[in-house]
Amino acid sequence: MEAAIDRIMQTYDLLANRTAAASEEARAKVTNYLTTLMEAGEKDPHRLTVCGLTYLRQLDGSVDPVKAGYTGL
Repeated sequence: MEAAIDRIMQTYDLLANRTAAASEEARAKVTNYLTTLMEAGEKDPHRLTVCGLTYLRQLDGSVDPVKAGYTGL
């Protein structure tokens, strides 16, 4: 699981410029999320990585078109 978390955080840090405190908070949240997924039976590290990145992007609103700045015009 640590390898997946490290890969998630490396990739996520490339997407956004955040403070060290924000990165640590994101790491804690994604660790809890991946723990839940693993307890539910998910073992594939690649799938865990994709799920973790999706989870963090949902938390910061970057997958929401309105928050990302899309107005539909």
